[in-house]
Amino acid sequence: MSSLAGKVISLTGAASGIGLATAKVLYARGASLSLCDLREDALAKASSAISTSASERLVTTAVDIRSSDQVDAWVAKTVKHFGHLDGAANVAGVIGKHYGVHDITELSNEEWDFIHGTNLTGLFYCVRAQLKAMRDGGSVVNTASVTGLEGHAKNGAYSASKHGVIGLTKSAAKEVGSRRIRVNAIAPGIINTPMIHSFGAVESGKLDVFARVPIPRVCEPEEVGNLFAFLLSDDSKYITASTYRVDGGMCG
Repeated sequence: MSSLAGKVISLTGAASGIGLATAKVLYARGASLSLCDLREDALAKASSAISTSASERLVTTAVDIRSSDQVDAWVAKTVKHFGHLDGAANVAGVIGKHYGVHDITELSNEEWDFIHGTNLTGLFYCVRAQLKAMRDGGSVVNTASVTGLEGHAKNGAYSASKHGVIGLTKSAAKEVGSRRIRVNAIAPGIINTPMIHSFGAVESGKLDVFARVPIPRVCEPEEVGNLFAFLLSDDSKYITASTYRVDGGMCG
């Protein structure tokens, strides 16, 4: 089990799904966490789920990552509170209202901008601020998707945004390697999160991709959190510019 004792890690999308599960894993392995999400009330519930008592190793901030000013202020607050930054887990993301429904000819400008504003532009704001503040030898882990590795029909905006995440990850890794900072991405497949259940895909059987998955089940978010923990730890000191799939072999 990878230890994160003494490391300070910032984490976006911490209030639910993969973000909350990852926060629990990182905290259990000794990390101090600066958590952000869009809503303060959801963050308060998440904080209670991570630690049943008040902890100096947890700080929460309501942040809209689509605002570069809010992101910069959050990262500055993190460094001021803990004294430094060692790692970042960028999990926040959206799928849009018409995921799996609208094809490209039906996509509105508003939906395209909303998805890219969070998944790619917002991620860029986070990575930029985190790399400016991070100590040498740190690690950034971004959340892509299997749809960032292959195109899926009726999924153009989301897929394009996640392809962008992988490209940004590779570029950043080439820029900060001399500082011994690693930048990697995780590409989840079908994960048991509110995002997946929000459009009823699992319950209704709309996801025919199970026919392509050698391990034919939904992945639990804690399984993704374990990979985040490894990539943020010193056990992965020579791994960078890589994208790791957690998809049961769907894209293999």
